[in-house]
Amino acid sequence: MLKIPTMAELAAKNESPEVLFWVGCAGSFDDRYKKVTAAFVKILNHTGTKFAVLGTEESCTGDPAKRAGNEFLFQMQAVNNIQVLNGYGIKKIVSACPHCFNTLKNEYPALGGNYEVLHHSQFLQQLIDAGKVTLQGGGNFKGKRITFHDSCYLGRANEVYEAPRALIEALDMELVEMKRAKAKGLCCGAGGAQMFKEAEHGHKEVNIERTEEALETGAKMVAVGCPFCMTMLSDGMKNKNKEAEVKVYDLAELLAEAL
Repeated sequence: MLKIPTMAELAAKNESPEVLFWVGCAGSFDDRYKKVTAAFVKILNHTGTKFAVLGTEESCTGDPAKRAGNEFLFQMQAVNNIQVLNGYGIKKIVSACPHCFNTLKNEYPALGGNYEVLHHSQFLQQLIDAGKVTLQGGGNFKGKRITFHDSCYLGRANEVYEAPRALIEALDMELVEMKRAKAKGLCCGAGGAQMFKEAEHGHKEVNIERTEEALETGAKMVAVGCPFCMTMLSDGMKNKNKEAEVKVYDLAELLAEAL
């Protein structure tokens, strides 16, 4: 059983967590990404990190509304969350979703929400650097070929390129970069609220183009750090009939399995 305390439970005992884990919509409701939430919690418990979640008090950060152009709805959602976060005196937040991470970090301060916000790859890198996570020679992944897809809101928007790669390095895996990586990375096709609408006319979907680049590396694993990218690349693999041989994993899943 996973041990997941809520902020309300901690507050009742007059305690505060080292970090608030912002689960996000995908981490709460998407069947595939729930596994990532579980993997990340497993690591938090394993390392003795004092954390909590908001539980039912957490609502969408407002990222999809803002990207789709509904600024009014975004501000309503954001202010609601900020009141809850400030009410608990939250200082540090970690999220496994780059969209939540970007919105909390860069767009909440203007509305009165000032927190130290980390993407889970950065937090996991800190745990490894602090020696809280020790990997016995990389575990089952040693020497396996993997490629990493930079998500737009983690990479180009926030310039987090090293943390995910440091994590792959700690697992002793062979990282093969796609021809478009880091600052030149290609979107999975879901950003900017594109996730929630039908594709427009064109000769190829963006996620198919990106999947082809991942397959060109010859890697049998694709690492992602974003629920949208996870969906788009998994769909791309199905489109290419490669889902049985090329697996898409979140960084937290790789680390949790190697513990």
